Amino acid sequence: MPASPPVDHERLVQLLREVPLWRTVQCVATTGSTNADLAEQARTSPADGMVLVSEEQTAGRGRFERRWETPAGASVAFSLLLRPTRPARDWGWLSLLAGMAVSTGIERATGAERGRVELKWPNDVLIDGKKLCGILSERVESSQGPAAAVVGVGINISLDEAELPVPTATSLRLAGLEADKSEVLAAVFTEFARLYELWERDGQVHDEYLRRCASIGRPLRVMIDEQTNVLGTGESVDEFGRLVVRTPSGLQAFSAGDVFHLRLQ
Repeated sequence: MPASPPVDHERLVQLLREVPLWRTVQCVATTGSTNADLAEQARTSPADGMVLVSEEQTAGRGRFERRWETPAGASVAFSLLLRPTRPARDWGWLSLLAGMAVSTGIERATGAERGRVELKWPNDVLIDGKKLCGILSERVESSQGPAAAVVGVGINISLDEAELPVPTATSLRLAGLEADKSEVLAAVFTEFARLYELWERDGQVHDEYLRRCASIGRPLRVMIDEQTNVLGTGESVDEFGRLVVRTPSGLQAFSAGDVFHLRLQ
């Protein structure tokens, strides 16, 4: 297995010293699920602004309850615990913020050429059209304070082709982008903090997302379920972060579904 050097906890903390959102940063070698670990923290403590990073994840989940496991040393998984003050109706933006932060952080940390790293609605980060990471956000009710948001991300760092979960996935190494894990994470956490501050103030980051998302202005297929597909062109996202698609029958808004980028004609 082409493992990469582990995250340097002290260096990561140092790189984040001017980002006050992150009050606690923890790094572990392995865990079942970073989201589950921080959800438990959210239920049983008033924790806020917490980061948990793991070199291995053995029981993670992605969207639609898909399994998301990270081989030891070849990927990195992390979760963020926050207690947003925005109304619950705005929380759908948190996953979109995470995708924006990862795509921007990857570009900055690796020096990837502009255009190689893309964001597909809602939060799929692609390199050369292949998926690099998985993102899952959850709301956690707590007896210790206001409800919490737990945002989980897994990034493929040095997986080889045999280790990829699906043929449409990739890793930084396969894309020819070598990077220090600590620097990648610091870039992602710093960008997330900037976007989170804007979101807390305004309730959305609509214009920034439109500039970043490659699904806008592109021919799409939206798969609602195995029997239902909608064809159209990505038009926008609405105030709730839903994808607005121009179809032959008019504009339709989607809050969930698998989006496939089709070739430009």
